[in-house]
Amino acid sequence: MSVTDSSSFAAAIPVEKICYNEQGLVPAIVQDYLDGTVLMMAWMNQTSLQRTMETGETWFWSRSRQELWHKGETSGHLQRVKSLRYDCDSDALLVGVEQIGDIACHTGERSCFHQVDEGITPPPADTLSQVFRVVCDRRDHPKAESYTNKLLAGGDNKILKKIGEEAAEVVMACKDDDPNSIAGEAADLMYHTLVALAHHNVDIKAVYRKLQERRR
Repeated sequence: MSVTDSSSFAAAIPVEKICYNEQGLVPAIVQDYLDGTVLMMAWMNQTSLQRTMETGETWFWSRSRQELWHKGETSGHLQRVKSLRYDCDSDALLVGVEQIGDIACHTGERSCFHQVDEGITPPPADTLSQVFRVVCDRRDHPKAESYTNKLLAGGDNKILKKIGEEAAEVVMACKDDDPNSIAGEAADLMYHTLVALAHHNVDIKAVYRKLQERRR
């Protein structure tokens, strides 16, 4: 089940049909609706799920405090619900949100799932977002032998020239009807476009927002 209009939440999600555990709770995985990053996991009960649907912002049940809590009420890092799904067994929820402030974790990190054996790293997102993150890191922390840094050093003249060349190669690959070449050339075009975005300080999520708007 998927819901994208907050005004229809109450009618669309059968809160009484969700399979809550013996404590009356259901796990809710919260995910960035644009790049798919898993931001956090919390618990909902029937009341908090109902309130989430009515307000269009996430509400959870605190097991430690034994009370409802409105995510971001004190920090300002609210979560505006964009979609709400339940799984095939109706015993888990997936909540797509716009994370205000881009911080979901109480530690100040974007995601609660930021810890790995080596320390703290950004959580995984979709492939384009991960590549864009690397491009931005090269922009902010240049490496002498980096192809990305050579493009960035050349500015618009070099970056835009490469975009034109790669676009032409996508066209030729399509004309040849070669699926492998089409995929490879499209990947090259996307990469060089990411470099242009980073050069002009345009976040890839701004592009995703445009696509979401046009999708509707």
